[in-house]
Amino acid sequence: MAEAERWLVVGLGNPGPKYAGNRHNAGFMVVDAMAADKGERWKAHKAHAEVVQTRIDGVSVVLAKPRTFMNLSGGPIAGLAKFYRVPVERVVVVHDELDIDFGALRLKKGGGSGGHNGLKSTTASLGGPDYLRVRFGVGRPPGRMDAAAYVLRDFSSVERSELDLNVERAADAVRTILTEGLDRAQNIFHTAA
Repeated sequence: MAEAERWLVVGLGNPGPKYAGNRHNAGFMVVDAMAADKGERWKAHKAHAEVVQTRIDGVSVVLAKPRTFMNLSGGPIAGLAKFYRVPVERVVVVHDELDIDFGALRLKKGGGSGGHNGLKSTTASLGGPDYLRVRFGVGRPPGRMDAAAYVLRDFSSVERSELDLNVERAADAVRTILTEGLDRAQNIFHTAA
């Protein structure tokens, strides 16, 4: 398969066990599930990321998790895109989204960062916003809780009871983007607001 047909799927999150269960790490959870599904182990990459090279239904894919903190995600993503010769339109970023209810998914190409520092960094490093996004709903913080504090908290016990199913659904959405395209994935996975 030609290199131009390879995809880069990046989960956003913060490295280390302290952050593993945080809402902000939903992207890591999704690519971890995709790697586990293929029986693959993460390997360190010189672009300050962990990667898994695999195939999904015949499509060549690099799964990745930056080893930097969220607000510096763009450097590793740009480095991996360059190293693997993946054009920006074949980069898929999976991230937590405050503006979507917990359990809901939204898929899109391009757009703003919505205040998400990982997206700000990615857009700056890739030279524009024209990558694909899988937006994993984590909902708004309760009351007057600061959004930054909210995303750095673990999912609640009620949310955790549904988390594995939601993570798998997001992984299926990514697989559908890779194999059938964004439009088809949106038709299947967008949930009613």
